[in-house]
Amino acid sequence: MTTVPAGHRAGARYRSPVRRRRRGLLGRQPLGLLFSSPYLAFVLAVFAFPLGFAVWISFHDYFFAAPGAEVDRPFVGLDNYRDVLGDPDVWRSFRNVAVFLLINVPLTVALSLLLATALNQATRLRTFLRVGYYVPYVTASVAVVGVWLFLFNSNGLVNRVLGPLAPDPSWLINSTWAMPAIALYVTWKQLGFYILLYLAALQNVPRELYEVAATDGAGKIRTFFSITIPAVRPATVLVLLLSTIIGANLFTEPYLLTGGGGPNGASMSPVLLMYQLGIEQNSPDVAAAIGVILIVFVLLIGWLQRRLAGGDET
Repeated sequence: MTTVPAGHRAGARYRSPVRRRRRGLLGRQPLGLLFSSPYLAFVLAVFAFPLGFAVWISFHDYFFAAPGAEVDRPFVGLDNYRDVLGDPDVWRSFRNVAVFLLINVPLTVALSLLLATALNQATRLRTFLRVGYYVPYVTASVAVVGVWLFLFNSNGLVNRVLGPLAPDPSWLINSTWAMPAIALYVTWKQLGFYILLYLAALQNVPRELYEVAATDGAGKIRTFFSITIPAVRPATVLVLLLSTIIGANLFTEPYLLTGGGGPNGASMSPVLLMYQLGIEQNSPDVAAAIGVILIVFVLLIGWLQRRLAGGDET
């Protein structure tokens, strides 16, 4: 017979320490682990294991070898990180992606919120406009790049409109304007996704707030800044984080638009540099070190954004 410890309330169900620890590990609904296990396996296989392996590679003299070949990959400590931090090409790639983020992230937040607010109030052609903004996002970059090259090449439509104001050399072969042009392209292409996020957030804003504001005589601009922006702050934090993470992983656009980071590395991104070093030059250890530094860079920016945008309160 099980003895109830002294002080245990009468009529309360007694649970052994083993059962309490088991419930603490499995939670109140252990069946939930079964349903979440496929996604957990996906995260471990696609994210956790590659990340851990990349960190391990960054501390070793690692290189690709023939299948089945036994080669020595000694531990080198921080040598790869010293090589990375002493490489001016690495620093330039991070400066390039910083310029990209400074253009892309504010534009993405501002335009997606403004367009989502307009679409949320539109009564005619609402579905058509939503689909129109979303189509570039789901269209493959390879297909859309041709249109962008037509617009921004030396004899493109943009230069024809600007006339003598057009830069020389043209946008994508100009070391000053190559990265801003890529930032504009990425902003336009991904805008539809962030518009949908803001539209979902705007659906949850109580209509009574707008009615009270209208009763008090607030105009559209005052209502937008006093009600809409604070109400969608959680969505704004999400847009900031997603656009930063996606922008820091910039690869496809400079690879296709500028021929792999040109001109003279002006549009080189860290991920594109990782590809060139790790795959083309067989230096995956140095590429992994760049990747680890990039992760720390993105985490730092994300933390600052959450602090500044009030994400800890959402």
